[in-house]
Amino acid sequence: MWELIEQAITSFIASFAFAMIFHTPPKLLMKCGFIGMLGWIAYWGSVSLHIDEVPATIIGAFLVAVLSQVFARRYKTPVIIFSVAGIIPLVPGGMAYDAMRKFVENDYYYAVSLAAKAFLISGSIAIGLMFSEVINQLMYKRKTRKSNGSI
Repeated sequence: MWELIEQAITSFIASFAFAMIFHTPPKLLMKCGFIGMLGWIAYWGSVSLHIDEVPATIIGAFLVAVLSQVFARRYKTPVIIFSVAGIIPLVPGGMAYDAMRKFVENDYYYAVSLAAKAFLISGSIAIGLMFSEVINQLMYKRKTRKSNGSI
């Protein structure tokens, strides 16, 4: 239980701090932190359930993207304000750093392994964000067709 609370607090702080760095309006900072925290908890919970890190990242990024779209509509702001800050806890920066360090230390086998994993996780973030946007566009088109009487 304490580990869950620790994960939630640190991911909230990371997203909140990056939102500050990106000059997010002050009234939206808490919301950015909240989105990042929920995305990370979805990822962390998935990994805790023995789901591989790549699909777990897709789940976390998808949740961040969906929440970002909901919050953007609710607060009439661009989606990117929430999605950039919210995705920060999922970014494999430490893993990429370790890969480069292993290259410098001439441990090429481990370096390539870490670099490939960091690359796959980065791609998973993009897939999660893109999948959410595709679903959003399909729902919007369907809603527009219904309101026009096409369906």
